[in-house]
This record gives sequence, C-alpha cells and structure tokens, in this order.
Amino acid sequence: MKRLAVVVLNWNGHALTSALLGSLEHCRAPQGWEARVLVVDNGSTDGSVEALRAAFPAAEILALSENRRFAGGNNAGLERALAAGADAVMLLNNDTEADPGLYERLVLALEQDPRAGAAAPLIYFAPPSDRIWYAGGRCVPALGLAAHRGLRTRDRGQHRAVEPTGYLTGCCLLATREAWERVGMLDERYVIYAEDADWSLRARAAGYRLLFVPTARLWHKVSSSAGEASAWKIYQRLRANLTLFALHARGIGRFTWLPAFLLQQAALAAWLLARGRAAAAAAIPRALWDAARGRPAAEVRG
Repeated sequence: MKRLAVVVLNWNGHALTSALLGSLEHCRAPQGWEARVLVVDNGSTDGSVEALRAAFPAAEILALSENRRFAGGNNAGLERALAAGADAVMLLNNDTEADPGLYERLVLALEQDPRAGAAAPLIYFAPPSDRIWYAGGRCVPALGLAAHRGLRTRDRGQHRAVEPTGYLTGCCLLATREAWERVGMLDERYVIYAEDADWSLRARAAGYRLLFVPTARLWHKVSSSAGEASAWKIYQRLRANLTLFALHARGIGRFTWLPAFLLQQAALAAWLLARGRAAAAAAIPRALWDAARGRPAAEVRG
C-alpha cells in the first residue's frame, strides 16, 4: 500500500483548519493508496492543537514551538512525512475546502505521466463560487513575471485537460517522494510568497514536468474582488518576487528581468491609485527602496 501524506499548516486558524479537515474526510485515495493528514501547528496560541486533536483523532498533529512561517512550517511537515515513508506529499493551505476527488485525480495524473514530478488542481475562490483563483501558472524569470492563469475568470468548461504548467501554487501542491528528495525542501529565505514558484523553477530545472489537473478541484477562502490585498501583502509579494527573479534569471534574462518587473510594478501602482488605494500603491516604491537598501523583509510587520 502506497502512502500519501497531506501536510496542512495551521497558525491560530482552528476554525478554518477544522472546516478543511472535515472536507478531507470525504476525499478518496486512489486504489492501492492510503492518505494520512499531518497538521503542522506553527506555534498557535488559540488552543488549536488541543481542539484539533480532540475533534480529529485520525490526524497527526506536529506542534512547533514557534511560528516558522510558510516555508519553515511546511518543511517540518515534509521532513516528518518523508521520514515516515510517504510515497507522495501534498502541501495544502488550511483556508481551503476540497472536492472528494482531489487526492485521487492528482495522484492518478502523476502516475500516468512518468516525466511529471508534481501537480496542482483547479482552484476556485471560496464556495460556492465558480470564479477561478488558479488554473495553472506562468513563471518567466527573464520577464520578471509570475502569475496565475485564469485569475477571476468564470469556469465555463475551458479547462478540462491535464496539461504542463509553468509553476504550481503552494496552496495545493502534490509531489512525489522522488521529486521532494531531488529538488529539496522549500527555501526558507522567503518571508512569505514565492516559495512555491521558487520550488517549481527548481523542479523544472531538475527535469520534472509540472501538471495542472483541472479535474481535481479545491476552493480557496480568499476574496474574489479585485485588489483586496493589503499594502503589507503587496509589499511582501514584491520583495519575494525580487528575490525569486534575481535567483533564477539566466543568460540575457539577468539584464531584462528588472526593467520588465519595474514596468509591471509601475502599471500596478497606477492601477491602485486610480482606484483610490494610495496606501497599497505606496507599498510598491517602499518595497523597492527597502530592497535597494538591503533591509530584510522580515523586519516589516503587518
């Protein structure tokens, strides 16, 4: 029997994590597989550990003594799952709810493509929405570009075939044991954001195909209205992408990525200002200035 480990990161999010774990109880594992859930608690202070242990005794709880953020917390779960013999490990955000076919369809897609190392599902904004949050991703370091495909469009049946994609979102990323061991863990230098794109680029460089599997579905509890991100989130995303492209641009891309990226940020700032979001727009030049001064993004708190 093969083993799928599902790593769910929790930080003071008992209600969200409980809703997710409830939905995972209905997920089917493919024939010949068993699925086990591992909740990694990132130093919560809201009683999450005790409450989750009582409500979901079948789930393993790994309680960390401090908040190791997205990469560090997930890496702790990955290490535990691989040490326990998992044949595949899924990273899954706690602010999601799963379709019952999530495990089955992602695992089968990987089994049917010997060149594939990892896969992600079609992800919608929170239920009962049919508005798309992720339908594959584009990540082109030479152009300073990382973006979800299909963001905020409605699902009209346009995504039905399994296909290679540029990067997988860490909201739900399932990879084989071989891929995790060969590519490595998430890079903990990222404070928040871009860890998934970084891992995807490393996986592609190692020769793996990344699959978008639209028959596997997930709902993500984020707002579907445009521009809801806070100034702090915009700041952190920009800083993470600066690190990402500087690390991964190759050849002539080492000279093209920054001008292209700056043009995109100027356009975003103008868009935010036109919508009266001056604080969010101001986060963009502030992030660029702090990066130029070498100020660590971790010093900036929301």
